[in-house]
Parts: sequence; C-alpha cells; structure tokens
Amino acid sequence: MSDYIVKAMAFGGSIRAYAIESTTLVEEARRRHDTWATASAALGRTMTISAMMGTMLKGQDKLTVKLEGDGPVGPVVADANSKGEVRGYITHPHVDFESNDEGKLDVKRAVGTSGFLSVVKDLGLKEHFTGQVPIVSGEVSEDFTYYFANSEQVPSAVGAGVLVNTDHTIAAAGGFIIQVMPGATDEQIDQLEKQLASIPPISQMIQNEKTPEDILRALFGADDVEFLETVPVEFNCPCSLDRIKNAIKGLGEEEIDSMIEEDGGAEATCHFCNEHYQLTKEDLEMIKKTEELH
Repeated sequence: MSDYIVKAMAFGGSIRAYAIESTTLVEEARRRHDTWATASAALGRTMTISAMMGTMLKGQDKLTVKLEGDGPVGPVVADANSKGEVRGYITHPHVDFESNDEGKLDVKRAVGTSGFLSVVKDLGLKEHFTGQVPIVSGEVSEDFTYYFANSEQVPSAVGAGVLVNTDHTIAAAGGFIIQVMPGATDEQIDQLEKQLASIPPISQMIQNEKTPEDILRALFGADDVEFLETVPVEFNCPCSLDRIKNAIKGLGEEEIDSMIEEDGGAEATCHFCNEHYQLTKEDLEMIKKTEELH
C-alpha cells in the first residue's frame, strides 16, 4: 500500500491527531543516500514527523526541519509541504551501532544529545517563521514533542518508528502526532496518556499491517475518533537539470569561463535526493551564450 497520512479529531474535537505510514518514503531515502541502519532510523524518524507537520500547512506553504546534534550522523534535514511531498538527507549516512540496552537501534548515540532542532516555515510571507529548541533526547520523537510544547505552545505527543531489515532495507516506518486542544478535559488527557504508554511500538504496528487509522483507533477507541482527510505521501525533490543550469548562470561569466577552461565541464549533486548532474563544456558554452543574450 502507498504511504499516506490520516488527519483526525478525537474526543469530540478536543484532540487533533495525525498518523502516517511512511515505509516507502523512508526506503526511498535509504536507497538514494545508502544509509546504514541507525542512520536510516534517524533520517526516517525525522522525515516521518516532518511529513505530518507539512500537512498542517496550507496551499503552497512548506517547511524545513533541521536536527543538528553532536553525534556522528551530523545534521539531519527534511523538507515537507502541505501536499505530502517530502525529501531529506543525513550528512553522514554510513553510521551504525550495536543495539542499545532496550534492544533497539541506538538513534540517540547517532544524533547526539546536545544541539538544536529548528523548524523554518515558509508561509508565503516576507519573513519566514523560525522556531528552535535544544535537543533534549536525541531519540527524535521526544525532541519534536519538546519543540511543539515550547516553540509552538501546543501540548503534543509525537511518536515515530523505523524498523530495518538485516540487509538495511526498511521493513516498516510510521508515526503519529497527537495535539491537545484547549477544550480537552483532565480525564481525556489521562486516558490518552494511558493508551500512549500501552500501545506497541509504531513500527511494529505498521509491520503487522496496521493502518494509520488503526493506530489512532488504538489510541482513542473506534467510537471516539473522527477521520477528516487522507493525504498521500511521497519522496519528491524538485531539483532538475534546468535548475542546475540556472544556478550556474547566476555565477557569472568569469566563473563559467573558469569551469570551461580548468574543468572542461561541471558536476553537481543534489543534497536532498542525491541525483547527479553533469554538464559538458558545450552545455556551459550555451549557458554563457544565453546569459550574454540577456
């Protein structure tokens, strides 16, 4: 089944909820960046949560998430928009460790426990909204939970999981974001906290063919959740050869001449999708010519 996000309300509108299956998304990122298991989990959790955050936006709005800890994977970056289009990369993809004390991938060790989580939202306004909080865990989900509570002042519970096969491919990935609205009662919050503590790991639920709807039913009960909308999710990067050419055009004639004379061409690789672009000497001559015409 293709990846998707479901949006819902629970307890008569006092809880806002999102759940996602992101297995295909995370596998595509793993394939493009050749991530090893622990790095896959760090990148996959970040992209999974970013995808849900993207669908909180409207129209052409988009956001960029950067998780920058002091661990060996380096900065983890994800872009997402309201249409469910997501892309991401991890600076050092070849990071893996033995399982932690709980028998799980040691994402905390990979990401690090000191640094910052930042979210930049492009809402089509002159100024971008930027929120930043210190990393509190390195496990990713807890860091986003802290971000929502402190940067956006929305009490939230965030969960994301990635299950990796022995050959490093992605077996299952998914997550949820639960947000408490002002009308929620103490009883409803207590009930939610008990359910959050008792449900199985999200990646395990996805592996057992539970849907995003099933995840939310497990949290709220079938009678207390109202599903509003589903949004398909996919790895999507808008980079292209034309964009690369436009970027080179902006370097100016002198820099282009240098590429022609010294390198006999140009190469570029997109950080987000790892797509490789190669331009010949003739391509550069044509770029220079069109620049002169302007």
